[in-house]
Amino acid sequence: MSRRSSLNILFVALLVASLIAACQPQPTPTPSPEVGPKKLLVFGAFATPIEEPWDGVIHSALLKAESEGSIEYEYTDNIGYAGDMERVLREVAEQKKPDIIFGDAFGNEEAARRVAADYPAIAFVFGSGLGPSEPNFSVFDNWIHEPAYLCGMLAGGLTKTNTIGVVGGYPVPEVNRLINAFIAGAKEINPDAKILVTFINSWFDPAAAKEAALAQIDAGADVLYAERFGVIEAAKEKGLWAFGNMSDQNELAPELVVSSPVWNMTPTVEYVINQVRAGAFTAQDLKDFSMVAKGGASLAPFHATEAKLPPDLVQKVREREKQIKDGLFRVDINEQQPQAVN
Repeated sequence: MSRRSSLNILFVALLVASLIAACQPQPTPTPSPEVGPKKLLVFGAFATPIEEPWDGVIHSALLKAESEGSIEYEYTDNIGYAGDMERVLREVAEQKKPDIIFGDAFGNEEAARRVAADYPAIAFVFGSGLGPSEPNFSVFDNWIHEPAYLCGMLAGGLTKTNTIGVVGGYPVPEVNRLINAFIAGAKEINPDAKILVTFINSWFDPAAAKEAALAQIDAGADVLYAERFGVIEAAKEKGLWAFGNMSDQNELAPELVVSSPVWNMTPTVEYVINQVRAGAFTAQDLKDFSMVAKGGASLAPFHATEAKLPPDLVQKVREREKQIKDGLFRVDINEQQPQAVN
């Protein structure tokens, strides 16, 4: 056989072999695992027990972000105001090295800022009545004075004794502006209404708040605004209308809690997470994310109480609510301490 014939036979054999191999079933390639964005570690440092509505709102928003898979979340609550906040923050920063720390400053203002200055790679995002601090200390607050005004309108239309009670924590700007907005709303509907204001000088003392509310009831109040936790219990005992605060607290007395100014921290939390993930976080005042325009504040549903409310009153409140959303009505921000009787 000639060399050319041998090469031809070899070529044909290789061609047949390749065709047979091509016809064989190929193994399914194992897909590479999808690599998503790294989960950020977020830590919550709360001075009060998590049951206290102010810190509870922040906690709920962070739990929501965790359930959606965007962060890993851990927290410590009831840290108090006796000097433990700085120790806790330093331990967390050193041992856990979180990407973000959320918390409440106020009584721990200087401690929180000292720690933030020593750990510039961590985004500190704290509730505060003061301003941001470069490079990494952002601030927020509960700007729910707009729905507080609407609750005041409802209270002014519901009182039969023309006396309304309000129990607050401390007479500080972030509390004063809610109470003053509530008073202004009540006066719009009922100029003759008398609003009693008591401060318990505590952020979380349900027993003291309840006692203050009962004293207001003895003084003639038949509608109560629970700026602090514990007031609704007094309203429930006496069968009186009440308004919650920070979150929808209707479940505490479903037949009596008309509504609440609701604070939604989700817009703030989502913004911060996105900024940190993009490497674009800077110290700033996050105030706008806690207002009605960006979904950070709202009026809670009326639930089972709506059928008992005067329809014309509800209509007035809904009209005013729409004007606020549309930017056609502005609720004044008055942070002066309200009088005991207004």
